[in-house]
Amino acid sequence: MSLPPHLLQASRIMEEFAASTGLHPVRPDPERYLWTDAFAVCTFCGLSETIGDVAYSRMAILLVDQVHRTLGRHRRDDKRTGWISGFSDAEGARHPTIGGLRIGKILPERGRDDPCDERLEWDRDGQYFHYLTKWMHALNRVGMVTGDPKYRRWAVELARAAHTGFIAAAPDGAGKRMYWKMSIDLRRPLVPSMGQHDPLDGWVTCRELLAAGAGPDPEQERWLMEASEDYAALCRNSSLLSGDPLSIGGLMADAGRIVQLGGGGTGQAEILERILLSACTGMEIVLRRGSLALPAESRLGFRELGLSIGLSAIRNLAATAGSDPVLKRDPLNRYIRTLAQYLPVKTTIEEFWMNRRDRNVRTWTDHRWINEVMLATSLAPEGFLTIRAPGSQRNHLID
Repeated sequence: MSLPPHLLQASRIMEEFAASTGLHPVRPDPERYLWTDAFAVCTFCGLSETIGDVAYSRMAILLVDQVHRTLGRHRRDDKRTGWISGFSDAEGARHPTIGGLRIGKILPERGRDDPCDERLEWDRDGQYFHYLTKWMHALNRVGMVTGDPKYRRWAVELARAAHTGFIAAAPDGAGKRMYWKMSIDLRRPLVPSMGQHDPLDGWVTCRELLAAGAGPDPEQERWLMEASEDYAALCRNSSLLSGDPLSIGGLMADAGRIVQLGGGGTGQAEILERILLSACTGMEIVLRRGSLALPAESRLGFRELGLSIGLSAIRNLAATAGSDPVLKRDPLNRYIRTLAQYLPVKTTIEEFWMNRRDRNVRTWTDHRWINEVMLATSLAPEGFLTIRAPGSQRNHLID
């Protein structure tokens, strides 16, 4: 079958990613990194749905298993062994996410008595909340593709671990707070500040898992609703405005997920208004700074491609804004029309990073696979952007 150029490029990138990182063919020492692998799982799912080739669905399933058996277990250079949950091998395999998942950074996590070095912390292992939410989303996508309920169960177990590990009582005793980075065992914060968009990620992801269906355990639904209320409270007290392209793209993608989940109501319209207004202002900041006109060695591909992925969500919203009862009202409609004017930026970013000359710089090669997978996701974004509300049919691509 002849594929459109963007799908052909995306499929080639993903096949090379699988081969080079030890996924297929399998290597005993695969290179796994949770953020990259979450986008890769979603993109494999999207390619399977779009092209109709179950080989990509199987690749997504293999990647989920490899991530769990690598990042759900302690590092080889750690004196601790086995599943980070502390479960036995058999029980850990049944509940691979119940203790959370490591980031997959090069260096081991900071020791309990070691001083904090902000520069080193970027390369040290641990757990990131926003990486965990991306993996919950990836698991939910695999559940959609396969129809297997275990993937949603694993996503909910991970959601519970993340909520328990990253949320704590505020120092003044009033309300709750979140940590940005936790230790591998989720027992101590490695970076005590809160990620700016972490509460929003938590709220949207809990809603996504609720929409996927509670399954046989009603306790899951009750707990997800309580967790989403915690995240909503934290969202109300935090600014969403950012001048970082990746963060702006994340806001746009979250807006797309919220609209797909539906439900309407004042609460949904209010959070959408905040998200889209912040995205509009953020885009003004990015373009005013001129960072997208800099040479390749002064740019980070994956951050710009995150923006490109988010603009795909805006393209989808713009296509439905006239008929959606929430989106067709101002100011939401006005914000979407404003953001739609930036859609040519998506093409500009993709064309820049598809140029081999611009990928032959250290800012690309030093982060090769996060850059490459984000490029593939930008070229074929529906695997990452698509979620389904209650009652929608799953695609049983694997029998």
